[in-house]
Amino acid sequence: MTELLVQQFLTGAESDIKYMSIERKYFGTDGIRGCVGEMPIRPDFMLRFGFVFGSMIMQDQTTPANVLIGRDSRISGGMLEAALTAGLTAAGVNVGSLGILPTPGIAYLTRMMNAQAGIVISASHNPYKDNGIKIFTSQGTKLPDEIELEIEQQLEKRELTITTQRLGKVFSVSDAADQYISYCQSIFPSGSSLDGLKVVLDCAHGANYQVAPVIFSELGADVLLMGDEPDGFNINENCGATHIDALCKKMLAEQADVGIAFDGDGDRAILVDSRGRIIDGDDMLYIMAQYLTHKNRLIGGIVGTAMTNFGLEIAFKKMDIEFVRAQVGDRYVLKELIERNWMLGGETSGHVICLDVATSGDGIISALQVLAAMIFFDKSLDELTQGFQKLPQILLNVCTQERIDLEGSHDIQMAVKNANAQLNGKGRVLLRLSGTEPLVRVMVEGENLKQIQAIAKELADVVKTTCHA
Repeated sequence: MTELLVQQFLTGAESDIKYMSIERKYFGTDGIRGCVGEMPIRPDFMLRFGFVFGSMIMQDQTTPANVLIGRDSRISGGMLEAALTAGLTAAGVNVGSLGILPTPGIAYLTRMMNAQAGIVISASHNPYKDNGIKIFTSQGTKLPDEIELEIEQQLEKRELTITTQRLGKVFSVSDAADQYISYCQSIFPSGSSLDGLKVVLDCAHGANYQVAPVIFSELGADVLLMGDEPDGFNINENCGATHIDALCKKMLAEQADVGIAFDGDGDRAILVDSRGRIIDGDDMLYIMAQYLTHKNRLIGGIVGTAMTNFGLEIAFKKMDIEFVRAQVGDRYVLKELIERNWMLGGETSGHVICLDVATSGDGIISALQVLAAMIFFDKSLDELTQGFQKLPQILLNVCTQERIDLEGSHDIQMAVKNANAQLNGKGRVLLRLSGTEPLVRVMVEGENLKQIQAIAKELADVVKTTCHA
């Protein structure tokens, strides 16, 4: 690792060095993820990864560095943490164990405790059979692409060797959850409370199951819980942000005001209003933009992604708020925010970044911002989204057996050209490769639902034929 890259890593800054022509072997859109027991989600790989990563951190360190590790509730988390810890300490790094804690909590503590890095053991919204790791810099931001690629290069040549007197130590951060709870509560508007609001929390049997109930109940909400009994196997199982039906039914049955569904590692949230209607990341950005504008606190514009509904772009234009699209992935939303010195951005999936208070997507903090808007305007979620009309959107996932060059396929590009001609400037077409699964995602937006359904099916069929799916 070059001296420049070491400095970029330790500060969390972006580098001008680019390695994008190198094919990644392990890292995807959001860290390393896969099926437990298969490469690379095995203890032997994690041991080696810990040593390589620790060696890179220690390259120019004269004293032991500190790395924090936290995880979600899945059964394999303890095993992978033990392997990572062994590798890191073998490289001379001190390791602080945070226990079960949401991803944004790990990012926050990495920054506040002046650690050199934070490691999250989680596969986010995936089922318990999967797991993975994602890494935060000392500033609580995701690793830049070039550092991930440098790690991959080092994994091919490093050997596990270090002298005993240079070994790192392991320590426990016993108040990790309390620190994160206090911080989340501190960003809620002073003098406000959630008194009178009935809130249903679906913790996905994941990393938020301990902290979220405390945060919302201590702020005054009448809290009803779902997905708060993890057993190591039930994370994300028919619950949480990717399985919202149960929460919608619970909302109607309990006549609650707000439902909040987190994903397994707690870095995103999907809300449900009192009518059982889903409030996704696009809706949340619209509500928060209204709130921040009225409070004269909105800095710059809003960052979305290629998947953000075109209706949100239209709504922001009416509000005279600048809007730009980043590449899909919260790390790219963050990169755009930092480069533009803006503060608010996110994805339709519920990854929302409030850069004035957090350096990563945070399901609890973004939900609290929406609830603060409800209290400020004295309106329901349904009322707060009235000015935002979404265009109909169809998203189809095409499973692939091999990686496909979307840009280089003549048949696919001709199909896209034909689709755009049919939409006649009144919609959008987007084809992209998933960064975490062997899928091509086909998205079509437009004013006419039947038309975009037909177009999406035509495109999906062409992709299937091209990649022999």
